[in-house]
Amino acid sequence: MSKPKYHLVALGCQMNKSDAERLSAVLEKAGWKQTADEQTADLVGILACAVRQSAMDRIYGKLRKWQLEKAKRPLITLVSGCILEHDRKKLRDKFDIFLDIKKLDQLPEQLKLITQEQLIDLPSYFKITPKYQSSFQANVPISTGCNKFCTYCAVPYTRGRETSRPSKDIIQEVKQLIAHGYKEITLVGQNVNSYGLDLKSEIKFPQLLKTIDRIPGNYWLRFVTSHPYDMSDELIKEMGRSKHLTNYLHLPVQSGDDLMLKKMNRHYTIKHYRQLISKIRRVRPTIGLSTDIIVGFCGETAQQFTNTLKLVRDVKFDMAYLGQYSERHGTAASKLYADDISKKVKSKREKVLNSTLETTALAYNQQFTGKTIKVLIDSAKKNPFGYRLKGKNSEYKTVTITTNRDLTGQFVPVRITKALAWGLEGELEPMKLTKTEKRAQLAQKLKARRSSLADQVKRQPRRVKINKINVRYSGKK
Repeated sequence: MSKPKYHLVALGCQMNKSDAERLSAVLEKAGWKQTADEQTADLVGILACAVRQSAMDRIYGKLRKWQLEKAKRPLITLVSGCILEHDRKKLRDKFDIFLDIKKLDQLPEQLKLITQEQLIDLPSYFKITPKYQSSFQANVPISTGCNKFCTYCAVPYTRGRETSRPSKDIIQEVKQLIAHGYKEITLVGQNVNSYGLDLKSEIKFPQLLKTIDRIPGNYWLRFVTSHPYDMSDELIKEMGRSKHLTNYLHLPVQSGDDLMLKKMNRHYTIKHYRQLISKIRRVRPTIGLSTDIIVGFCGETAQQFTNTLKLVRDVKFDMAYLGQYSERHGTAASKLYADDISKKVKSKREKVLNSTLETTALAYNQQFTGKTIKVLIDSAKKNPFGYRLKGKNSEYKTVTITTNRDLTGQFVPVRITKALAWGLEGELEPMKLTKTEKRAQLAQKLKARRSSLADQVKRQPRRVKINKINVRYSGKK
């Protein structure tokens, strides 16, 4: 009997993608098989994101589609991830399985109620070994939940308070990934900078980075997401010393105005944020810097928006994730402030910000033109000319090249020929081999040489030694 199939959709941040890998592992242990084709799945699940209304709208869209499918054939529907109480009440009775992501171990019991499958024992969330969706890139969760309670944010209500994962488990997972040849490891959490603060005997985030950085291997290390309030001097110093940490930081600012930041309950000022950027650029002068900005938060005046625009120009962000404010039921902002900025004004302000970012991003990217940089290829698409490859450099820029072979999952040297606002284009340079690769190549050459010499000996006439005189023997009598 063939295994039943499942298909998962992960919306939102990298934390949700990491959750999806653990959910996959639980399903496969229960006897299910993953499929990329939603139409052939016996179970379809979605990892929700409560940050924006648009993400929740996608869930309702999927739900309508799946309900129509259920009328034609047996289909189990599942929802998990970040869901506010307001949406929980609406969705709870519409899905077959409503799963708290922190209680993944309860999934087999819920499946049994529907499918009568045999019950299996599972460890807690952090102890579940994920089913990685890539053979060279991995998201490693170091914590879940958040204690900051920004007024616009749903995370503390959907994921709860911060819970740090034991450092020994994180380090062990990273070691195993590196041993299996993984090239890029991203430490993920809602606020990685506050890692360990909830555990008295646990190391803190700078020490965790330092410990992981000491693991030998050819890999990149990244982390998301950071909060300016917890961006310590110790962490900045460690960023400057790290060998494997990439030259990129995502540091959400949300607004360039102090009054807006106070309404958002962000716990820092623009002066403090600017000082952080100065400290970071002292230890990493060419660092790629991205941020998050909420456009049109409650009561944002034209002057307050101008302050944000000025910050973007002054800091010279080379990338930013812009989002028009959308009220989330149950958050503090939905209770305290009116969502009084029109859609038209929000859209106009977003366009102005995007245009400014194009200028600052292009200016930053032009430094790479004519240089050869290291790129990790993460996708390939075959075309009549060969393969169109895309990857990321250390600064998290998308780099596009065309080659005659698929190099997905490999570090390659690329000479940049063109800089664009949102990416780079280049040509593949001859690859410099590592010591291990050089030894393997030399061994291959020696093996080929020995084989060639053996063939030559076989083709040569035989010599017979008689009374210390070499006599050529033709083989004829």
